[in-house]
Amino acid sequence: MSQDDSTVENSHPSALSAHEDARALVRLTQCPQCSHPFRSPITLPCGYSLCRQCLPTTYRRENVSYPDTPGRRRGFLCPFLDCAEEHVMADCCVDVTLSKLMESIGQVVTTHKISHADTPTYIEEIVKQDEVVGPLNDSEKPRCWTLPGGRLAATFDLTEMGILEYKTEVTYQPLSEDGDTYRNLDEALLAQVLETTHKEVDCQVCYNIMYDPVTTACGHTLCRKCLMRTLDHSLHCPVCRRVVTTAPSLHTQASNKTLVNLLAGLCPEIVATRAEAALLEDNIGVGELDTPLFVCTLGFPGCPTFLRIFEPRYRLMIRRALEGNRQFGILMYNERGTSQGDLGRVPFLEYGTILRIENVQMLPDGQSIVETVGVSRFRVKEHGQVDGYNVGRVERIEDVPLAEEERLEAEDMALPPAAEGDIEGEINRTSTRDLLMRGLNFILIMQGRSAPWLHQRILEAYGGPPDDAALFPYWFASILPLHDNVKYQLLQTNSVRQRLKITALWIRQMESQRWYVHPNSSTSET
Repeated sequence: MSQDDSTVENSHPSALSAHEDARALVRLTQCPQCSHPFRSPITLPCGYSLCRQCLPTTYRRENVSYPDTPGRRRGFLCPFLDCAEEHVMADCCVDVTLSKLMESIGQVVTTHKISHADTPTYIEEIVKQDEVVGPLNDSEKPRCWTLPGGRLAATFDLTEMGILEYKTEVTYQPLSEDGDTYRNLDEALLAQVLETTHKEVDCQVCYNIMYDPVTTACGHTLCRKCLMRTLDHSLHCPVCRRVVTTAPSLHTQASNKTLVNLLAGLCPEIVATRAEAALLEDNIGVGELDTPLFVCTLGFPGCPTFLRIFEPRYRLMIRRALEGNRQFGILMYNERGTSQGDLGRVPFLEYGTILRIENVQMLPDGQSIVETVGVSRFRVKEHGQVDGYNVGRVERIEDVPLAEEERLEAEDMALPPAAEGDIEGEINRTSTRDLLMRGLNFILIMQGRSAPWLHQRILEAYGGPPDDAALFPYWFASILPLHDNVKYQLLQTNSVRQRLKITALWIRQMESQRWYVHPNSSTSET
C-alpha cells in the first residue's frame, strides 16, 4: 500500500552502488517468476509486477453479473504469497512506464557491452551451504561465466539469457591484466541508465519524479496524490482517458512495488526530498474547515439538484463557490436530533453529497435558481460557521472495490434458497444484474400507468433511467415520492449491490401497497 510518510528522516539514505551492489541493482529489473528482465510487464492490483507470459492460468468466475464485461469474467490467483488473492484480467494491463524503462535499460546495456567487449568479468554463483548435503558432485558445483563489461553489464547479461535465478547471489572477479576492477565502467553505465530513463519516471501530472507511484488498470503510472486529485473531478485516466474504476481516494490501491524499489535504490535522495515536500503540503491546512455546507435537503451523486437561494448568507456562500471550485456540500436537517457519530447532536445529518454548480439564474428580486449536479458522497468530520453559514472538514465516502462487489454477489448467490414469503431473503439471493433489471422494468410498468412522479417534465429534468447499476439507485431516489429520511440510507451504504437491494425492497413494498408515499414538494431552500 502507500508508503508511510508520517515521519521523514533527517538523513537521506544512500543509493545502491553500481559496483558493490551490482547484483541488487539487477535484481530490481528481474521478474520474480521467470527471473528474466521484465518483458511486457504487468503490475497487478496488489502492486507486484511480473511478465505477461508469467500470468497464471485463468478461470471463469462464477456468480458475477456486475459489471458484466468480458475482462471481468476471467480471473486468476495471484502467484505472490504476500497476496494470493484473486485478480481479474480487466485489472491487469501492461505497465507502460515499466515497459519503457526496461526497453531503455536494455538498449543502454547492449551498447555498453559492445563498446567494452575487451573488459571481461568472471562471475560465479554462490551455493548456500544449507542447500548442500555431503560433498558436491559435478552437477551441484557452482556455475561460472565469463562475460564482457563490468559487474553491472555482465550480471544483466546473465538475466537476459535466463541463467541467473532471481534469488541467486554471485561473486565477481575482473579479468584485467593491469588489475583494474572496472569500477569506473559500472559507475558510467549506471549514470547512463539514470540519464536515459529519467524522463520515464516523471509523473505526467506534476512533471516531477514519481512519488508513491500507482498504476491504473489501463497501465499508466502517476504519483498517488496526482492521480487522486485528477480522479476527484474526472473518473478518466489523465494519460489515455479510459475510465478508471478505482475509488478516487485510492485507499485500496497498492503502490507499484517494482517502481518504488527501483526509485528507492537508484535515487533515494530525490525520493526523500519529494517525501518531505509531500508531508509539508499535507500539513498545510490540516484541520481547516474548507467545505461550505448547505443544510437543506438530499442530493445524490450523478443526479441534478435544483435549489432556490434567497437568504443573504447562502447568496454569499454560492458567490464564493462560483469564485472557487464551484462546489459545496448539501446535507439534510437532523429533524429528530439524533446523535451523528463523533459529531454528537448537530443540526444536520453527517452524510451528504458534494454538489457542483452548473448554472445560476438570477431573479429580479435577488433570489437565484441554482442548478447543480452531485459529484460524490461525504461525511462531516468537523464543522463550524463562517459568515452565518456552516462549513466543515469532510471525508469522501466511496464504494468498495469492484472485486469486493463481485465477492459479495458470489456469496449471496451461493446461499440456499430463501424460505417462502421471505422477501428480503429472496432479494438477497438475486443477482446484481437482475436487481437492476427489476428496477428498470418497474419504471416501464409505472410509466405505462402514467405515474405522476414519472411525468415528462420530471424526466426532462432528471433524464431517463440509467442502465448503470451504480447510478440507478440514486436516480430512482431522486424522482421517487418517498420521504427523504427513507432515501438517506443510500448515502450511508458503500456497495452498489446493497443500494440495489434497498431499491428492490422499496419496489416490493410499493407493489404490495403497504408503503407510505410522502408527497415531496420540489426541492427548495428552507
